[in-house]
Amino acid sequence: MANIASARKRARQAEKRRTHNMSLRTTVRSAIKNVKKAIAAGDKSAAEHALQKSQGVIDRIASKRVLHRNAANRNKSRLARAIKSLA
Repeated sequence: MANIASARKRARQAEKRRTHNMSLRTTVRSAIKNVKKAIAAGDKSAAEHALQKSQGVIDRIASKRVLHRNAANRNKSRLARAIKSLA
């Protein structure tokens, strides 16, 4: 446990930041899952629409450095490739 006031404040800030980042990470996972569901259903136009929405979410969260930009690009690329193979 932190004894110094500044260390206690840092612990509070870290906890607050951790919970916020967790919710952002959950949002990314949900966006990816929505695209995967559309791909599994075999509906190409719905999958493309879901990918378009999820790309914005993924980029936004990667810009906040909650998700590494290479990981974000990898996810987007894999989803796009999966949609392309639906044809």
